[in-house]
Amino acid sequence: MTISLVQMNIALGDVRKNLRTVEEAVTEAARRGSHLVVLPELWATGYALEQGSTLASDLNTGIFAQVAALATQHKVCIVGSHLERRGHQVANSAPFIDPRGQVRGVYRKIHLFRLMDEDRYLQPGSAPLLLDLPWGATAFAICYDLRFPELFRRYAVEGAKLIVLPAEWPIERIEHWRALLVARAIENQCFMIACNACGQTGDVTFGGHSMIVDPWGKVIVEVGEQPALATAEIDLDLVDAVRKRIPVFDDRRPELYTGSL
Repeated sequence: MTISLVQMNIALGDVRKNLRTVEEAVTEAARRGSHLVVLPELWATGYALEQGSTLASDLNTGIFAQVAALATQHKVCIVGSHLERRGHQVANSAPFIDPRGQVRGVYRKIHLFRLMDEDRYLQPGSAPLLLDLPWGATAFAICYDLRFPELFRRYAVEGAKLIVLPAEWPIERIEHWRALLVARAIENQCFMIACNACGQTGDVTFGGHSMIVDPWGKVIVEVGEQPALATAEIDLDLVDAVRKRIPVFDDRRPELYTGSL
């Protein structure tokens, strides 16, 4: 399958400007033959969380509906996170939208990042998301979730062949980003598909380095710190080959991993 990562400089709180950027990128990604287009975390607004109740949309309306129309127009799958209105609360939600514009599932960020005040403004997600898609079992996480290996191991044990991760990861910790993505790919023997924001948004500079890492830990594609559309083809048969070569999951002893963990 062919995947495109839309690394972009998010304009804080400017939904229209950000949507124009994404429309142009999705058009080009479709021209390249992409099956899946991945956008950054909160790509439409950035961390304008104080305005969250105003900028958020109900699922299937507002920005969600606009992305669904874009997916239908270009016959691609799209995933990236947005502010979702849920009653009186707001969540950081990543819907998976198929080429018919249908929402196949929604992952809501489980681990909220206190350093960006997410715990003050956002409702945490309460469930992982693993979807059976045409190319194979696909799981989802968002940014700070990357620091919690338990979530990724659960996905791998349940059969995930690739994990998609939209992010706004600051440049000052970009080496953590790069190391953790490679580690998650190696230890879970799966593809990591990670799209970060870049440049300054508000008073934070995000680090870019969006990348795709294969199950052997090889970086298939990685961009720098500027806006870019990165496209790569991956072979999901590699997941089974690596898992057969080093049968990590057969050698696990989960009965010993409980207790103080």
